[in-house]
Amino acid sequence: MSGAGKPIGVGRLIGVGTGPGDPELLTVKAVRALGEAEVVAYFAKAGRSGNGRAVVEGLIRPGTQELPLYYPVTTEIDKDDEAYKRQITDFYNSSAEVVAEHLQAGRTVAILSEGDPLFYGSYMHLHVRLAGRFPVEVIPGITAMSGCWSLAGLPLVQGDDVLSVLPGTMGEGELQRRLADTEAAVIMKVGRNLPKIRRALAAAGRLGAAVYVERGTMKNAAMIPLSDKPDDAAPYFSLVLVPGWKGRPAQNDSVREVRA
Repeated sequence: MSGAGKPIGVGRLIGVGTGPGDPELLTVKAVRALGEAEVVAYFAKAGRSGNGRAVVEGLIRPGTQELPLYYPVTTEIDKDDEAYKRQITDFYNSSAEVVAEHLQAGRTVAILSEGDPLFYGSYMHLHVRLAGRFPVEVIPGITAMSGCWSLAGLPLVQGDDVLSVLPGTMGEGELQRRLADTEAAVIMKVGRNLPKIRRALAAAGRLGAAVYVERGTMKNAAMIPLSDKPDDAAPYFSLVLVPGWKGRPAQNDSVREVRA
């Protein structure tokens, strides 16, 4: 239970991590929560069902009410634009109140979150608005990055190595500085930021070790050494891995291009 004192509502909110995309990587606890929920909510782009919902296909109990939460904008407006900030804040506020209505009516609401709910997830925006008002449980999920480095069979950190998780949306200079100051890195939010990420890696002297992975653990997963990738096209579900553990035993474990 989150928040001080007794929650106002009688319903229960569950943040459910759906993992990196492979339905078999859902936890037993997540599957159980889906079976208990009276309402299953999920975020999606307008006109689509969303990846989190696709992962749990066939696991939602018949008769369960589904509550899609459609983003008003995605990449149409820059994230730093005031219009974007205003629209997305209004969206999270209104979404939280829609969910709150169900909780106040005593219903158990499961909100799906791709990967882990408290790691770059949209669920977090509802969590901070509702956790002080209702009983809350968060069910962790396997993150996209662990799914991707497992797919690649790429040892990432060992011993005293530092792992930095970097959003590709950050400024190029700052990205370069942080890449040069860490043993290993995971670069999230790649998409149209790939050209900038490639330049920052090259400037930091890390491009040769970087591995590009898209749709990790999904049916159409692909990976390739970033230096061998011939273009800068990257879908939303993509990231770049930069391994550490410089002292690992020599072995023939280089990552080769793989396409499902």
